[in-house]
Amino acid sequence: MNARDSSIRLSELLRREHHAMAAFLVALADFDAKRLWAELGYPSLFTYLNRELGLSKSAAFYRKTAAELIQRFPELVEPLEDGKLCLSTVGELAQVLTPENRYEVIPRFLHLSKQEARSVVAELKPVERPPRREVVTTVRVAAAAPPVRDPEPAAALELGAPATACVIAPGSPAELVDAKVATRTVNAPISRTTPPTFEPLTADLRRMHLTVTKRFEAKVAEAQNALSHSRPGASTEEILEAALDLLLDRAKKRKGLVEKPRREKRPSRPDHIPAEVKRAVWLRDGGCCRWALENGGVCGSRHRLQYDHIQPKALGGKSTIENVRLLCARHNLLAARRIFGDAWMDRYAPDRKATAATGRRDAGSAGARSEVSAAALAGPP
Repeated sequence: MNARDSSIRLSELLRREHHAMAAFLVALADFDAKRLWAELGYPSLFTYLNRELGLSKSAAFYRKTAAELIQRFPELVEPLEDGKLCLSTVGELAQVLTPENRYEVIPRFLHLSKQEARSVVAELKPVERPPRREVVTTVRVAAAAPPVRDPEPAAALELGAPATACVIAPGSPAELVDAKVATRTVNAPISRTTPPTFEPLTADLRRMHLTVTKRFEAKVAEAQNALSHSRPGASTEEILEAALDLLLDRAKKRKGLVEKPRREKRPSRPDHIPAEVKRAVWLRDGGCCRWALENGGVCGSRHRLQYDHIQPKALGGKSTIENVRLLCARHNLLAARRIFGDAWMDRYAPDRKATAATGRRDAGSAGARSEVSAAALAGPP
């Protein structure tokens, strides 16, 4: 079975899953409306789902919420069958859906993730009078303590371990700050690549919990002192945003995305792509990977983007706007393998043999990419 046949089979199985879940929720809504769980001796639908059907408390909560909502709004069944709504999204929708706003609100939750749905809820039902506040606490590491397990994902995101201070960005409402959460024990290293979690409070404000090192805390204080003349009384949020602006501006300069680019010197490398070409390609491709997918779309990734010659320079390709495109590292390597072959590419990326074809990790480091690019200029043997 090839990749396309497997994809068709998975698509059919997913369609069945959506229909089965919708049918289950419709039956559960009828079961709840008749209070049949009471006849079985259970005090609530939630208890029935948890104890009789053996669902976890989280799974029971989401299904109970969806069943109750379906009783009031039967039009939710169709988007559930089509996979346009998921259970976690329905849980967020239940907080703001009313008979009066049903026709305007339901379409706004279609095809959303739970985090995106939370943003819509924050816009429709913002936290009242959210004060701007910063909280710094000490985190004590207890190596022998058992790991903390919550029925719901924790609101705080901890990057790195062990850590010594927790800085909560401005916009945190005092009534929502839980000291126990802010000083959660760190028991194991946490991946530094995990994206931060932002909790929507209003249409504009977000709350972010971030565990940082003592070194980071000292740098924030030093930055506040350094900017005390130009930005007196600046908050931590303003200091960090200023630092991010500098970082993003530097990234734009590297891509040539500046309003008044400097006149470029004569290129010193044969694989050099002129700044004006990079700038035009970046704007044309929308700052994302343009690798074509079989379904007619494009990859769209914005992670580890690279400029790729459609016709490789080793085969006479020019660094023109028409011949250069944006690709993520994975698809750039896949494109090279399709042109030069795995045997040739494996000579310069031996630790990633055929990974682009098999779907394993194949992004590669910048050093490996430079080595492959240099070899490509010389052409295959």
